[in-house]
Parts: sequence; structure tokens; C-alpha cells
Amino acid sequence: MEIDIAARIIKHKKPIVIAFIIFTVISAAAQFAVSVNYNMTDYLPEEAQSTKALDIMQEEFDGSVPNTSVMMNEVTIQEALVFKEKLASIDGVTDVTWLDDAIDIKTPIEMADEETVETYYKDSNALFSFSIRAGDEVEITDEIYDLIGEENAMAGEALDTANQQKMAFTETMYAAALLIPIIILILVLSTTSWIEPVFFLTAIGVSVLINLGTNIFIGEISFVTQSVAPILQLAVSLDYAIFLLHSFSDYRQKVADPKEAMRLAMKRSFPAIIASASTTFFGFIALMFMDFGIGSDLGLNLVKGILLSFISVMVFLPALTLMFYHWIDKTQHKALLPSFKNIGSKVVKLKVPSLLIVLLLLVPAFLAQSQTNFIYGIGEQPDTTRAGSDIEKIEEEFGKNTSMVLLVPKGDIAKEEELVQDLKENEHVKSVISYVSTVGAGIPPDYLGESVTEQFFSEQYSRIILQTNTEAEGDVAFGFIEDVHKTAEGYYGDGFYSLGESVTLYDMKNVVQKDNTVVNLLTVITIAIVLMITFKSISYPVILLLTIQSSVWINLSVPYFTDSSLVFVGYLIVSTVQLAATVDYAILLTEAYKENRKEMTALKAIKKTLDEKIFSIAISASILSSVGFILWITSTNPIVSSIGLLLGRGALLAFIMVVLFLPAILLVFDRVIEKTTWKPNFFKEK
Repeated sequence: MEIDIAARIIKHKKPIVIAFIIFTVISAAAQFAVSVNYNMTDYLPEEAQSTKALDIMQEEFDGSVPNTSVMMNEVTIQEALVFKEKLASIDGVTDVTWLDDAIDIKTPIEMADEETVETYYKDSNALFSFSIRAGDEVEITDEIYDLIGEENAMAGEALDTANQQKMAFTETMYAAALLIPIIILILVLSTTSWIEPVFFLTAIGVSVLINLGTNIFIGEISFVTQSVAPILQLAVSLDYAIFLLHSFSDYRQKVADPKEAMRLAMKRSFPAIIASASTTFFGFIALMFMDFGIGSDLGLNLVKGILLSFISVMVFLPALTLMFYHWIDKTQHKALLPSFKNIGSKVVKLKVPSLLIVLLLLVPAFLAQSQTNFIYGIGEQPDTTRAGSDIEKIEEEFGKNTSMVLLVPKGDIAKEEELVQDLKENEHVKSVISYVSTVGAGIPPDYLGESVTEQFFSEQYSRIILQTNTEAEGDVAFGFIEDVHKTAEGYYGDGFYSLGESVTLYDMKNVVQKDNTVVNLLTVITIAIVLMITFKSISYPVILLLTIQSSVWINLSVPYFTDSSLVFVGYLIVSTVQLAATVDYAILLTEAYKENRKEMTALKAIKKTLDEKIFSIAISASILSSVGFILWITSTNPIVSSIGLLLGRGALLAFIMVVLFLPAILLVFDRVIEKTTWKPNFFKEK
């Protein structure tokens, strides 16, 4: 950092602190005006098939795709029809579909197709499908619960959204309440002042609140961003504050004037902070190139957060510290943890086993992490919640039930009838609601009133609703969608559209799989460039990226080896975030090793570096790991929970790799590093 900038910050410390406090207060208030979007469909790109289909459906038809279902126990057909009217009368509930929409119930139901009847009415239990207006899911589902009582059941996409909205704020507060004491404990153990951790948290806390408040200029953020971004920003940028205050503490022992000590600390810590911030910054920028909007939404917030954290640490923290440094002096205490002297010589003894184990794990981990069974939606609701137990009740009685809508060109009734017959023959189709199956192909639509035909026809399209027995996603569901598309293509070419939860998740799968390649490649390239500039070397970036990328692959391969599913959005975000956030550990160790290597042999340099830096790396890793595991424990949202678990485990794995594998590989490739680094000035033994 330029001396005059540091001097100006020190000179104007009071106005700086006041300005930051004002910005923080305004931002804290402004964040409540930022709306949160819980609908993952909105984050699909405009060119996605289901996005186009939804636009056409909204333009052409009054109705929408059923996204919720209710099961009423022990009702007669007449009672079910009365309930259907009550359900339809709730403001925000539309397109209530039941047995009377699929067959003519004036005739005895014994004469109707048994499978069609049992899709809606079985053993005196009635299953209704309907749509809930987006944006009002909480209020509408609460009203439906009041109508159906405790003994009946409700499930569906809209209910999942309502539950996420109810839990999001509570869970964020719960996570913060658990996390902040843990971080304070870690920081107290790592410092020699009781008050110093408060300075760390204040500097980053201010930047987190300003970041949340400035989202008002974006207008809306995703529920993933709301749940993950503030805690993630805190975890990955706390190091910047630690670097600065540790430097300040060192210079206080050498320089009498606190202002001069701070100026020197700012100058010394600036390269380490800018290198650390740059790798994280560019890693998060890669997320912004995702076609799937949740990734770019989170990426933008994290990039903004890193910039604000950097400014806060380099401008606000020095000013704040100089105003209250005497508090640090008054609250000094002895080191609470033993020193890590001679740990380097013990770690170096593990050099060969470390290399062998990582090399043996590398290829299987790389292959396994790409073969994991992925979930693309919210995932299953826990059995302990009412939503989870209601799903079980409905599936126990009616099996799996997912709605899909086909929009086909209007006009050729005979062709439509052939298509419907083909669809009915599919083993996964439980029932079809269309003009030809409900009214009949023999009755011209022109003879009937608009009240009858409007649910089936628009100006340009015919609407066909399928009830299927597949899950919302998975190989069977996605295979079924491809089969339906092939069938429809045989009649209408590419002139048809499909929509529904399964179709959305199918499109999401195709979008995010492309994103995966782009984002990972961009992350590696941008971080490699930053590392090349930082170390003026070709070999250091390769060694550092191999170390951290190996920990990413091992982390992401665990679900495959444990035969568990992984939420893909979590996988995609963590594969970027873990690399961007934990490469700092490798930078910290390598930077110190490079300096030590100028004065001693490789073996002595690595031992000394480990003795000096293992404690700092352990503190950073324990904070990020705590953040991850607390998100995993506290969140009922499977996406947020999976991000937490991967992040917590990833930070621990990165720490192990940096402490055991990186020193080993630095020793093995010492000669290569010297030849591929500009002016290495390595120590030569006489």
C-alpha cells in the first residue's frame, strides 16, 4: 500500500469510523427492503424450453401448472365436489383438478377406467391437484391448512417454497447465534487480547451489513444467497483482518508510536491481503458466468462482499484500531494454546506416506466426483416435519404423483387424439386430461361454450395435462420426459412445449451441467493467473492448484462412495468456493516457504515454515469449517445444508492437504521450482 494513502487513513481516522458506522446503519435498515426469491424456476435462462413454455402458457391460458396437491380422507364423491368448490374459492388457488375433470362422473365410476379413477379417488380418499399463486405461498398454504385440518394432507412445490420462506430467517438467525460464539472462541484462543476478536468481527461484520444493504440496488436476491452469502463472506474474509492486526501487534513491539506501527502494518500486510482477496474475488467471479441464475446471483453478492471486506479491513479497521488500541493493551492475556514448535520436523516425516496416499486417491476421487447421483431441485422434506409426513401419507395411498403439461398446436383434433392415445400407453402416465379424453373427439369445440373449451384451448394451442407416477426428478422421471418429447415430436415436430416441475428440473440439469465445465475452468484459469503474478513462477501455481483441487475432488467424491445423493447447485458452488477460499492456506504457507528458502535448505525452510504458519492456517480452516458444519446442522433447506456440509468437510480436507501434501511436494520439486521461478534466489549450500 502506498505510504501516503496509509497516512491519510491514519490522519482522518475519526471521520472514517463515523462514515462507516453511518453506512452500516443505513445498510442494516435497507436490507429489509430487499426481496428474496424462493422460486428456482425464475433462475433458468430465458432460452430454456420450460421458461418459453411458461411464458406461452401465461399468455395463452388463464390457468397454470398444478404445483400442490391435497388428500382428503373418508369423503364421498359429493363431499369431494363440495370441498373442491371451497378450495377453488380461496384467493390465489387456481386450476383445481379432480376426478370430474378426467371423466364424466354422472355415469357410474365403476364403468370408467380404473387407473384414471384411482389417480383421484381411492378407498374413499380424494386427491386434488391445483396451482398456488407465486409470491403468496405462505399465506395461501396456511389458509389451506385451516381448511383441511390436521387429519388431511398437503404436498407440492408451492408448499416447499412456503416452508423455505418460513424457515429462512429463523435458520439464518439460529446459524449466526451458534456461529459467532464459536468464531469468538477460536479467535480468543488464537490471540493474546480478550478484545481483539471484537475488532476482527466488527470490521468484517460492518462489510457484511453494507453488502446486505447494497442489495437494494439489485432489488432481489435468491434464497440461497440470503442463507449462504453473509456467513460465507464472514468466513473467507476474516483472514484479512487477522493479517492486519497481527502485523500491527508485531510492530507495536518494535515501534513506540502506534500510528507508525499501523502504517508499517498496513504496508506489510497489504500484499498478503491483496493476494488472498484476489484469488477469492476471481474465484467468485467465475460463478457469475453461470447460465443458471442462482450461481450468478450468489457470485455477484460474494464478489461485492469481498471488495467491501477488503475496503473495510484496509480503511475502517486501521482507523477503528487506532481510536481504541488502548483497549487491546488493557485486555492482554497469556497465550491460551501451546506453541507449535518442532511440529515441522514431525510433519516432514510423513512426506512419503502423504504423497503416496494422495496419489492413490487422486484418480478414483476425480472419477467418482463426476459419477455422483445428483438432485437438481429442493430435495426431500425431512420426515419429522408435517410436510414430510404428509408426503408419506399421500404416496402411501396414491403413489407418486407429478403433473406435466403439454402445449400442442391447436386445430387437428384427430392428430391430438392419436397423441393422447400414445401417451396413455406409457407405463408412467396415470391419467390424461385433454379435450379429446374428457369431452370427446366426436364433438366439435365450436358447438360448446367457452366455459367448457377455455381450459383446453387457447387461440393457438391445445393443452394436455398428464398425471404421472414418477418422482419429480431422477433417471426415471427424466427418461419419461424424453419419451414424451419424442412422442410429441412425431406428431408436431418442434412445435410443442412442455412444462411442470419435472420439466423444469430436467432443463435445470442440462443448464447446470454445462455451467459446471465453464465455471470450474474459469476458476482454475483466473486463480492460476493470480498465482503466477503473485509468485512470478510457473511451477508454484501448478503445485498450489493441484493441492487444493485434490482436496476438492476428494470432498466431492464422498457422496459417490457413501452412495448418497448430492444437490447439484451445492456441488457446483462448493467446487468453486472451496478452491477460491482455501487456496489462501496454500498461498500463506508457500509465501513464507519462498522467503525462508532464500536463507536455508529446502528441508530446513519447510520445517521452519510449518512451525511458523500451521497455527494461522489452522485458525482460518477451523473458522471456515465451523461455518460450513453449522449451516449443515441448522438448515432444513437441502441446498443450503449440502453447501454447508461440503464446505465444512472441504475446509478440513484443504487444511490436511496444505499441511501434509503441499510441504511434501515442495520438497520433491524443489529443483523444478527453482528453474521455473523468476529470480528465486534460493539458498545454496557451500
